[in-house]
Amino acid sequence: MLIIGIVLSIFGIGCLCWLLFTLAVYALPFFAGMTAGLAAFHSGSGVIGALIVGVFTGGASLAIGQIAFATVRTPLTRAAIALLFAVPATMAGYHAALGLAHIGVPSEGWRETFAVAGAVLVGGAAWARMSLFVPPHGERRAAERPASFPLAAATKDR
Repeated sequence: MLIIGIVLSIFGIGCLCWLLFTLAVYALPFFAGMTAGLAAFHSGSGVIGALIVGVFTGGASLAIGQIAFATVRTPLTRAAIALLFAVPATMAGYHAALGLAHIGVPSEGWRETFAVAGAVLVGGAAWARMSLFVPPHGERRAAERPASFPLAAATKDR
């Protein structure tokens, strides 16, 4: 019975850390949804209305950001959009890692080291997840290739 409790505790802590990491990566949409939901609740919409407003706002901010990142061609604008998502994620990752480090690390220097490492990992993950929705630069469909491209005729026949 003791071994089952230990295994389930480790599994539960792992699930909570995964959830914390996922929420930190999507910090901007989560914050936008939470703010809109709280504003709706305080304006008198009730709990159900606030949940609907919060989920819709969070999903819309994530979708708009990903669509804007995928459709914009200039690297500077893409970097600005990615930073808009990565900076709050970095801050959330720092504070989450610092909170977890307070549980088991007695040294202040090591706590800060783990917190900075967590911030870098979460910020990098947020940056990478923004770039998932952009097709690689060289890949275009065969129909979109110019006629002077040597493989364009070969791929149209297939």
